[in-house]
Amino acid sequence: MSDTDIRYMRLALSLGARGLGRTWPNPAVGCVIVKGGRIVGRGWTADGGRPHAETRALGQAGAQARGATAYVTLEPCAHHGQTPPCADALAAARVARVVVALGDPDPRVSGQGIARLRAAGIEVVEGVLEPEARAAHAGFVARLTRSRPLVTLKLAASLDGRIATATGASKWITGAQARREVHAMRARHDAVMVGGGTARADDPSLTVRDLGIARQPVRIVWSRQLDLPLHGKLAATARDIPLWIVHGETADANLTAAWTGLGAKLLPCPAGPDRRIDPAAALASLAAEGLTRIFCEGGGSLAASLLGAGLVDELALFNAGLLIGAEGHPMVAALGLERLDDARRWRLVETRALGPDTLSRWQA
Repeated sequence: MSDTDIRYMRLALSLGARGLGRTWPNPAVGCVIVKGGRIVGRGWTADGGRPHAETRALGQAGAQARGATAYVTLEPCAHHGQTPPCADALAAARVARVVVALGDPDPRVSGQGIARLRAAGIEVVEGVLEPEARAAHAGFVARLTRSRPLVTLKLAASLDGRIATATGASKWITGAQARREVHAMRARHDAVMVGGGTARADDPSLTVRDLGIARQPVRIVWSRQLDLPLHGKLAATARDIPLWIVHGETADANLTAAWTGLGAKLLPCPAGPDRRIDPAAALASLAAEGLTRIFCEGGGSLAASLLGAGLVDELALFNAGLLIGAEGHPMVAALGLERLDDARRWRLVETRALGPDTLSRWQA
């Protein structure tokens, strides 16, 4: 691959990132069209998943697309959905060359988009910045290949791993800069998720605030018995901002009717051997609803459930410079480990300071 191809693909990836959290169930794709060393078209997947990145870039390029090179972060689609195939649109525009970062695992596309381009006489280059593209599209790929969304688990804790004092006081362990970063992370995910204990204790709104962002992620609460406050912030805003509640199959019928009446979407899920909601089944249900990226903000019991089942892809750990002590609430509930060798080892990918706090990101 040439330095030129790498440079323009990096730009396409940066454009695609603008759609993270806003395009599900479609991937957040970026596209750049270049002719004679000049960018003539740029596009990224629009909110809600349409128009696609290629369509937007071709619309900007117009007649200048003829003989140009298109850089696309994911294989152009080859199937008819609500819009015609992007592979056909590129062929109709008479581009000369298409550079693709990553193949599309969707069986309606996989290899067929590239085959259509080549059949139209277009040169296709594959695999340019593929690792970066795989990371960018990890949620979309996980939904199609593992039947679950990508899960980022965020934990904000003291230096000794406590998320609250013995009395439950937790606002605010971290400072303003860390909280702003959390809101930015929420915005890059399709949904924000907490357990029922957190919803009851904190009465959170789970929205993105103070960033000038209008489109809100889905709010998800896990509550086996549906015993959540019917007069809290989540209930009051369920009709305005999507609220989904994952609950047990035996939840009280009066509560299911009440929450449905408030505007929440209810997702009944089976229980696991521990009589709690089966985490794998719950994530499969959320994937079936179209979610590709979930930002889980705890609490400790939900974190332990997901970690114990091997369903967390990334940890975002915010640490504040204070100690709470053993009587405080741990950031992760019991995992039942007896040997150190049974503990999963995570790979550190980033550490940075956020005012008086630190953020460390770890991947499975």
